[in-house]
Amino acid sequence: MRALMLTALLTAAAPALARDRAADVPPVTPAGPARTCLSLATIEQTLVRSDRVIDFRTTGRRLYRVTLPQRCPGLGAERRFAYATSIGQLCAQDLITVLYASGPMQGARCGLAPFQPVTPTR
Repeated sequence: MRALMLTALLTAAAPALARDRAADVPPVTPAGPARTCLSLATIEQTLVRSDRVIDFRTTGRRLYRVTLPQRCPGLGAERRFAYATSIGQLCAQDLITVLYASGPMQGARCGLAPFQPVTPTR
């Protein structure tokens, strides 16, 4: 009975936790026209900010923000994803797959969007 109650509480709290993560997305200012693709060789770090926002830090400390066209379930909670490409670039039309830390199970597959160069707003 306790396990069932705990599961129900965690399930009920999950949407609120996802909303809280969306509120933690740092504000940015656009810094030029969006790009369709980024070279994989230039991507140094990916920062999953929420179920809809991923920041890509590239060489030269450039920052690009991708705002997904719709929510990608589990992305904000897991903060990890995989992608497959054969052209050495990650592009707006590519799909990402949410990866779960709990095992080999894969999560939602979601389409990317253009890479908007941004600067952090202070």
